[in-house]
Amino acid sequence: QVQLVESGGGLVQAGGSLRLSCAASGTKVVETTVAWYRQAPGSPRECVALIAIAGQIQYANGVRGRITISRDAAKNTVSLQMNSLKEEDTAIYYCNALRLNFDIWGQGTQVTVST
Repeated sequence: QVQLVESGGGLVQAGGSLRLSCAASGTKVVETTVAWYRQAPGSPRECVALIAIAGQIQYANGVRGRITISRDAAKNTVSLQMNSLKEEDTAIYYCNALRLNFDIWGQGTQVTVST
């Protein structure tokens, strides 16, 4: 059974940084496309960044240059380093693991950026 557990969210001042982590079990992150999504109140869930099985990385336009996605095969985790945070980055951040035979979401972690 594939499970994802996010951690690292919290309250941070604008301009600050946070590092989110997604720990996977039941699958290897290097054999899975893993993406970070976020959902702000009243807004649809949007993809922030993803890392494909072969290592290709994509970022949403609004976060490119401020956010870095990476994976650690030994720890079986995918991280999201977020710098220069803005108030509009406030959202619940979700990890998603996608393969042909599953599409799994974590429970989410809250990120709140204060001004």
